[in-house]
Amino acid sequence: MDSVSGFGSDRIDLDENVSAPDEDGGVADTQIEVGTDERRMHVRAYNHWVSLLGGRPYPSIADLNPANIADFGPHSVLLDFSAGIENPAIAYLGKALRAECSLDSSTTHIAQVPSRSLLSRLTDHYLQIIANRAPIGFEAEFVSTRGFNTMYRGILMPFSSDEDSIDFIYGVINWKELVDAEAQAKLDAEIAAAVRTTPSTVVTAPVWADGPSAGRDVERLDEADETERDDDAIAPAGASLREQLALARDSATAVRTADTRSRSTLYRALSRAHTFAAAADADPEAYETLLDMAGIAVQLRAPMTPIVKLVFGVEHDKTRLTEYAAVLAYARRIGVAAGALRAFLDTFEGGIKGVVKAERLARAPLAKVRPDPRALLAERPTLASVALETASSSGHYVVLLARVRDGEMLDIVATMADDSTLIERAMRCATT
Repeated sequence: MDSVSGFGSDRIDLDENVSAPDEDGGVADTQIEVGTDERRMHVRAYNHWVSLLGGRPYPSIADLNPANIADFGPHSVLLDFSAGIENPAIAYLGKALRAECSLDSSTTHIAQVPSRSLLSRLTDHYLQIIANRAPIGFEAEFVSTRGFNTMYRGILMPFSSDEDSIDFIYGVINWKELVDAEAQAKLDAEIAAAVRTTPSTVVTAPVWADGPSAGRDVERLDEADETERDDDAIAPAGASLREQLALARDSATAVRTADTRSRSTLYRALSRAHTFAAAADADPEAYETLLDMAGIAVQLRAPMTPIVKLVFGVEHDKTRLTEYAAVLAYARRIGVAAGALRAFLDTFEGGIKGVVKAERLARAPLAKVRPDPRALLAERPTLASVALETASSSGHYVVLLARVRDGEMLDIVATMADDSTLIERAMRCATT
């Protein structure tokens, strides 16, 4: 399963900033202001799409020529839905993307795209365009068919041949491969060794930039190599809340730079986030300062959400952040000790998913028990008694339909004893 994550300081959340439909179902002609950070290929692609709108809900496909776009054309694909959405044709496939996926000219439709190729990461999202009728941006990482852990960012944009229906989608994707786990481990060991021999210094960057391991306004911790100490080690005695946050962020970064499918790495990061949450409870003023600097709001109904945003980053996948917050909330609910969450998750049936389910059940309000209407009606006084033939047994209920006469008499015109749903509804109405 792909795990969604950010790329660092040049990230922009296109799901929130791009997909802004106007009243006609399209997108307003507003370009993204990216300042000095115009390296972002997907943002430039979006701005190009906006430049082609011309006041229309969608740009005309006649105005698009991917082969002439030197900037991002080689990283793009054009899907043709004119023959249906079940298996769109590939009208254009950029040279760089074709080479990355090892595809030749025989690949002409989506159904022929290998499931674990980079192109499939982009085409998997095309139905969202049909549903949202606006550009969709996304970023994640996955293990490719060659076995490389690959981080990618992309955008899909709708085009039309009649200015009304979406029958073409143009996608642009950029990517980079991470080093393998063995090389990463060697690199981590070399960095750790260098840190141990380097005098402590003070880093003056803000406590939060754009990622879990960005600049930190804390004194560097003189730590041993991660692999040589306890996985759930906590900050040294007397460590500030910022230092504890730094330690938790280190583990969160490992979730993204190591094999992201590693359960133990994620459990360790959650355990340290849990430890940081306990430290934040003990130092609310420092915690509030960290939230202010990161631009994160306190959520009274979800107090652990700001914690996981600080540790894993606000750009992390929202679904994952919600799950992580539920895990920390349940750990607090049942009193899991600081530093013990990893062991707890290892033994909890279902792991993270099981804990999330348990937390949701614990938060769910108890269903209101409705009294039996028959018992309530049995205590009601009789308003009137009439003699009518009925096939129902004594004690059963029937519904009588009556017509008012002279404002005080009721003429019964029908009796209903076979419609149990109607009878049940009438009994509940009479007792509420």
